[in-house]
Formats: sequence, C-alpha cells, structure tokens
Amino acid sequence: MAKETLHREVVIVGSGPAGLTAAIYAARAELHPLVIHGPQPGGQLTITTEVENYPGFAEGIQGPELMQQFEEQARRFGTEFLITFVNKVDLSARPFMLWTEDGHEIKAETLIVASGASAKWLGIPGEAPAPQGLGGLGVSACATCDGFFFKGKPIVVVGGGDTAMEEATFLTRYASRVTVVHRRDSLRASKIMQDKAFKNPKIDFVWDTDVREVAGSPETGVTGVKLYNNKTGEESEFPCEGVFIAIGHKPNTDVFKGWLDMDDVGYIKTAGVSMATNIPGVFACGDAQDSFYRQAVTAAGTGCMAAIDAERFLDSLPVPMASGEEVTIEGEVVSADREQVTMPDGEVVSNHPEGSNGDGKHADDNAVVYARHSTELPS
Repeated sequence: MAKETLHREVVIVGSGPAGLTAAIYAARAELHPLVIHGPQPGGQLTITTEVENYPGFAEGIQGPELMQQFEEQARRFGTEFLITFVNKVDLSARPFMLWTEDGHEIKAETLIVASGASAKWLGIPGEAPAPQGLGGLGVSACATCDGFFFKGKPIVVVGGGDTAMEEATFLTRYASRVTVVHRRDSLRASKIMQDKAFKNPKIDFVWDTDVREVAGSPETGVTGVKLYNNKTGEESEFPCEGVFIAIGHKPNTDVFKGWLDMDDVGYIKTAGVSMATNIPGVFACGDAQDSFYRQAVTAAGTGCMAAIDAERFLDSLPVPMASGEEVTIEGEVVSADREQVTMPDGEVVSNHPEGSNGDGKHADDNAVVYARHSTELPS
C-alpha cells in the first residue's frame, strides 16, 4: 500500500558522518532536510568500537555513541528521519523523485547522496561484527582507523591489490610483523605498491592460500586464522592478534546508476571545487564519492560542503560543475571563463556589469553578473 507523498527542499540519502553533517548544516539554514537512514542507520561507525581519531574526543569515543550524538544534533535543529531505503529514483527533472522500500514517494528540490561504501568481506566464520564474530575485537577493514590498537602485535592482512599493500605498509608502523595472505601466486597491486611492500622488512607473504576462519573469542580477541593452501590442499593454523580484510570497498550507489556519472567501481564523480554531480541540484558526499580517504572526518567535511552547495543552489546562486561551468536553479549557465551566461531560453548574454565588458567597451544592456565562486577565506 502506497504511503503519503513527501515534498522537501533537501533530501539526504544516508545517515553516516557525511549525511548527518549535511543534515546539521541544512537544518540550521532552515531548509528542513529529510534524512533517509538506509539499511545501516549511522553508517559503518555503528559497527566499530573505539574511535580515537575523530577530533574533539580526547579520550576517544565508541562508534555507535559518536553517531548517536551526530543524529541528536541533527534532530535538535529539526531534521526529519525515515528508517527505510531508496529502491528507485528518477532524476530527469526537478523535483527529483525517490521511492522507498516501504512505499514512500518523495519529491526533492535538491538531493544529497551520502549512501557511503561498504567494505568487502570474505564471509568466513569469525569475521562478522561482535558479538556474532570478532569484528571490532581484532578484525578490521581499516588500517588507518584501527592500526594504532595493534602496537607490537603480529597481524595478518588479506588481499593482493593496492588496498592490501597500502594497508600492510601502513600497519608496519605499529605491528611487530605483518603477514599478507593472498589466494594467488602473484599480486594484483601496481608495481610501485608491490615494490614498497616487498622491500619492507616487516612484511611477509603467504601465497596460494585462502583464509577459511578467524579464530579467537570475545575474551581473548583474535588468536589466529585457519588457512587453506589452494594448490596443495594443506590446512594449517597461523597465530596472529589482528586480521585486516583488504579486498576493497563497494560504494552503495547502485540505485543511482544510469543517472549519475560514476567511475568503474561505482564511486560518484563530483566537481572537485564543489560536491555537485553531473545533474544540477544533485550533490554527493562521503564515501559514496571518496575512494581514497574513507575517514569519518573527511566524510563529515564533504557533508558540510554538499549542504552549503545545496543551500546556494536553492538561493539561486551558481554552483560549480565538473565542466568548469556554474549552474543556477533557474537553469542559467555561467561559462567556464565567466564571460557569458546562457539563459534558460538559450539566449546568451554578457556576464559583465552594464556599461563594461571587462575591456572598457560597452556591454549588453541585458548583462547578468555572476562572480567567480570563491574558495578563499576573507583576509
């Protein structure tokens, strides 16, 4: 049975650090945002334990508690929430249309995609988040987040691509030993990343081997992994105190395919100077568009940017696009060189003040003036 149709100025898909930061900024600007939680309310931080690298928490904070504070702050300013997820969109015209699994139809004047990315897992016993497994108790998919907790401990990294080599190299700062377990007899990583790993005296390799199980208990944490050599059939146990799964991430952007420009993996392409996508009025932030940093603090920063971009767009101010052009909500397009403006009806007019076109000559009386979108702070 269809539910009510909702019409909002700002709709945010996702409720991790990016989505909730966007909600805080949009709500304080009195744009009355609607956040669609998605299948994992709070994002990946809700399945982590101690977070020690988010600014403002000198003693660290539990991931779920941090995200609860994010949500409470967003609610304080009037953010509305729906606990469901989007299964269909139509971004062909504004207002954009979204349909949810539970039957809501949502109209959005602007849309912020903050649906995040999920780490790829092996699907083996012991890998799941605690209490079902040892996730957060020695099993991780983020060396930058959790490497600090493994000082002086032996660690296993699973994978053979650039992600695995980067994680393994980073973890040598803390671990007593890093052992890379790979199912093939050679790495898929780029040559430069392979060379760095091979030359590091703290990194060992186990080839042609699958990790079949993570051993340990909630009391002891990880104590080792069970290995299977896929060439010889030999099974063995390998002692370690941490396991990092580094086989890549998958952005949660499938529902937007065919609408938004993405890379080969599915990360949404944004303008760089703004969080604009290829569709004016649609913005992306957080891990849905960031394949490199993947940190809570960088996600929050891009969430702030996306909300400010949406606010500018709704205020009829031009927003930078990937092409270098800037677009307004009315459909005016400022050229990349800022010399002219193409109006919604196709008329091209000067972008210089009346009486001047920048070289002392008389300008078109119909000139519209849009200054370059500033990225500089006032002195």
